[in-house]
Parts: sequence; structure tokens; C-alpha cells
Amino acid sequence: MGVLIDENTKVIVQGITGREGSFHTRLMLDYGTKVVAGVTPGKGGSTVYGVPVYDTMEEAVRAHPEANTSIIFVPAKFAADAVYEAVDAGMKVIVVITEHVPIYDAMRFVAYAKKHDSIIIGPNCPGVITPGKSKVGIMPANVFTPGPVGVMSRSGTLTYEISYFLTKAGLGQSTVIGVGGDPIIGLPFPDAVQLFENDPQTKAIVMIGEIGGDAEERVAKMVKEGKIKKPIVAFIAGRTAPEGKRMGHAGAIIMLGTGAYKDKVAALEDAGIRVAKTPYEVPKLVSEALSRA
Repeated sequence: MGVLIDENTKVIVQGITGREGSFHTRLMLDYGTKVVAGVTPGKGGSTVYGVPVYDTMEEAVRAHPEANTSIIFVPAKFAADAVYEAVDAGMKVIVVITEHVPIYDAMRFVAYAKKHDSIIIGPNCPGVITPGKSKVGIMPANVFTPGPVGVMSRSGTLTYEISYFLTKAGLGQSTVIGVGGDPIIGLPFPDAVQLFENDPQTKAIVMIGEIGGDAEERVAKMVKEGKIKKPIVAFIAGRTAPEGKRMGHAGAIIMLGTGAYKDKVAALEDAGIRVAKTPYEVPKLVSEALSRA
């Protein structure tokens, strides 16, 4: 199976001729991802690692009607237009790697995608990988291995670190989703956890959160209401962060009395979700959860 992407995923890379786009296209191809086309205005007719390039998404989809997913590497000021083009071209999953996307732009294109039944991952995210099947993103593929643990994360680096610890402990991953660290994202934790709940391969879920926002608390509420029955292990970054101070991610700011570390942990534990104090502790808690499941 696989959440969002699998071996049948056909990808178009928007911004394929740029430095990041071409570099990660090669790595995705090396992993076995089926990259069928790229788009860069003005570069139509060229190729990147054998992948044909088109001037528009419309042209790319006309030539490759099997395409169903896009990944966006375009600069922030053009990201919204790239998303609209992807949605209008019928892409069902759109991974927005681009960072520094204005909040207003993200609000508008996330709403537009929902209206057209497209799922946005990001912006400002490392993407998504279903180990052994497909990678649509920038994550280092060697740290992941197929298995029963679904991982969703607001932090790129912690995604790789904790997945590596899981792999070393013999706990492979069903799908790993880097949802992004911005205040407005297309697939927040409550939506992602529902995908894992519905996925037969996923037997346990790891949620890598951080201070700020209320996404983790909303997952805890879903568990208390019985909507999520699979075991969840959480790690919340920012335990020692001073309240009110912005910590790297635009989404990692505590405001209006919500999003503090202690409040998140209290909500999660109240719902029966075990919270690891360090990333190293995650595999042990996952093993225990799987043995009880």
C-alpha cells in the first residue's frame, strides 16, 4: 500500500532545470521514483537526466496523462502560481518544497487545492517517502526502510534522525510525511493521522511535533474521541525553548496561551499517547506499542 504515494506514482517536477530541482530529480530517479516530466517556462524541449521538460503543466500533462503528482522547486514568489497550475492540471498530490512562501499565498492555494480535491504537502517541507516504492521529496533515502510505522513530522531534520533510529531498531516505515514547518500547511497532523489510520500497512504512528500551534492537541482530541485507534508515539521539539520566542520554524511560536511544550505533552498524555523525552527513546516506545497492539 502506502499513504499518498506508491510504486504507481507518476511525478512531474516543477522547476526541474534549477539547481535544487535538477539535483533532487536525479536522486528521486535513483531511488526508483517514476519522474515522467519536468516543467520550467522557457525551457520546453530540453531534458534533465532523460526527463523531458515542458513550458507549462498543461503541456506536460497532455504529453503524460498518467501523471498524478507534482513536486515544486520554484522560488517563493512563483510558488503560488505553480500550485494553481498543478491543481488545474489535475495533480492529486502536490509537494511544495519551497520555503519563505508568504502566509497569504499559502492560505489561498491550500484552500484552492482542497476545493479541487488535491492534497498539498508543505510548503517548506522535505516531502514524502514510501520506503522501497517511491520518494517525492528531498529526504536522504538511505535512512528509511519498509515496515509498519507511519511517521509524520513538522521538522525535516528530526524526520531523518528519528526514522534512522527506527530503522536501526528494525522498525521500518510504511510512509514518512514531512508536513512542513510553516503556520499554514496543506496536510496538518489531524489530516495525516487519519490517512495512517486508514492505511492497512501502518500498525503504529510516530508524530514528531514542536512547540507552537495546536495540531498535536487536535490529534490528542481525535484519539480521545475514538477516531484514531492505532497506537501513537510522540516527540515534541522545543522542550527548553523560552515562551514567546520564535524558534526557527515560522510555525514554532507560542502565542495566545497555546502551543507551549508542557500543554502539548499534557494533552497527549491525557489521551493515552506516550511522549518520548528524546528522539532516542522513540523506537523503544514504538516497540512497546506494537507488542501491545
